[in-house]
Amino acid sequence: MIIPTLVSVTILVFLLLTLTPGDPAEIAIGSGATEVQLEQFRELHDLNASIPVRYIKYMAGAVRGDFGMSYMTRLSVGYMISIRVGNTLLLSFSSMILAVVVSLFLGIVMALKQNSLFDNGMRVITIVFTSMPQFWLALMMILLFTVALGWLPSTGLTSFKHAIMPVTCLALREITTCARTGRAAMLEVISKDYVRTARAKGLKRGYVIRKHALKNSLLPMVTIYGRMVGHCFAGSIVIEAIFGINGIGTMLTTALRQKDIPVIMGGIIISASIIAVTNLLTDLAYTFIDPRIKSRFTRRKRTRKLEISNG
Repeated sequence: MIIPTLVSVTILVFLLLTLTPGDPAEIAIGSGATEVQLEQFRELHDLNASIPVRYIKYMAGAVRGDFGMSYMTRLSVGYMISIRVGNTLLLSFSSMILAVVVSLFLGIVMALKQNSLFDNGMRVITIVFTSMPQFWLALMMILLFTVALGWLPSTGLTSFKHAIMPVTCLALREITTCARTGRAAMLEVISKDYVRTARAKGLKRGYVIRKHALKNSLLPMVTIYGRMVGHCFAGSIVIEAIFGINGIGTMLTTALRQKDIPVIMGGIIISASIIAVTNLLTDLAYTFIDPRIKSRFTRRKRTRKLEISNG
């Protein structure tokens, strides 16, 4: 499903960009441009062609790795993405790793200490942080840790200290969502008969949680972790703008204001491809976590082979 998904995304984005008000030629050249200059720009970038022709030409180049030239900078879109994608990947995947580790730990502890002071307090805290808009939280962190205390720098992503605030800010919402999901999944598993049987045999609580409960509670968690990729890439647009990080999010924000279609399309294609591949890996991870899913798949394959062999 990756290919039809990416094709659908590119068609939708291309149509939206093309049909929205504003002439890319006038935006790129400026209000003082003559009609001759505008027409030359349109001819150069195939803006006079029909929408289907423009889309097919663009995608034919994108399949070969050519995302076109920026209307504003006259640079290759592929080059513009290559110098920025590292910052976006570092920001997104660092926040994902932080969110997975912290939320998994919190979810387990909250489930094991159900209805305790820690559990109730963390449930309130998770609701509070889930309700906070990311841009507001980022601004409050800058006011506290940069302006008031002077502990952390507020712009860039060049060192560990620079990364603390943007990574934490991007990860906090995912931590709160995943921690609540992990708590619910762990509570369901530890109430099962096989967990009680393992405890009745005299096995230590930590061993039962690690070997029996944790793996079986991961299936709903993996689904949330897969969605987290899209959330982190979407959230990085706001975070990069606030913290002055030169990533794909900042590039897309600038390109949207300038209606720089090749840059927007290139950034969307790269981001959508990363998200689609990650979702594929998430689906494949189900078979390693839950052997029942793998057995159903292998049974279907055997059934198909038998049907083919029997004519």
